[in-house]
Amino acid sequence: MRPTAVNVVLVHGAFVDGSGWQAVYDLLKRDGYRVSVVQNPTLTLEGDAEAVRQILDRQDGPTVLVGHSYGGSVISEAGTHSRVVGLVYVAAFAPDKGESVQTLIADPPPGAPAPPIVPLGDGFLVLDRDKFHGAFAGDLPAEQAAFMADSQVPWGVGAVGGAVTEPAWRSKPSWYVVATGDQTIPPPAQRAMAERAGATVIEVDGSHAIYISRPEAVAELIKKAAAGS
Repeated sequence: MRPTAVNVVLVHGAFVDGSGWQAVYDLLKRDGYRVSVVQNPTLTLEGDAEAVRQILDRQDGPTVLVGHSYGGSVISEAGTHSRVVGLVYVAAFAPDKGESVQTLIADPPPGAPAPPIVPLGDGFLVLDRDKFHGAFAGDLPAEQAAFMADSQVPWGVGAVGGAVTEPAWRSKPSWYVVATGDQTIPPPAQRAMAERAGATVIEVDGSHAIYISRPEAVAELIKKAAAGS
């Protein structure tokens, strides 16, 4: 594959930071891509979108924008940037105009597991530490999941309820990794959002933390997006 874009910007989701992208970052860098990792504050959707735009402003050419989980909402909002030529959703929310994570999770499919989100106070949410492994990272070692649970970044309710104004997937091509073992965003919901966005879809056996547990599969799809294929 000859890439039409060599710049990749990675956007993390709720409860985690950008360091989780390291394996994907290493694989892409090895193959010659220029990779940036956004550390979005996850306080408000607009603030996170602005953090992404600041990174996009510094890119020197066509860029693939990648989002995991809540990061999908962020790239849907920020991805209208002129340098973005493709969007990759990794077990991610892909809201339409006026939708937010809050509205998308308000009516889960029958029998779908409910993420163990608990209030931290002062307008922030976290995942229940004791349920983090099963809900978020079931295919990672228990010790790694425990570290992730204990190093959570609190998620602001302003981010949860932030509504997308003009979804980038309506004007940009998109790709989607469905995590078939996801216990946070039900796979049927992932498939429905991917279909609505007209995304090119791959299904990979993995947890919600699939970008950590299956970095090779995620990196390969990003490379396909960069090639426009």
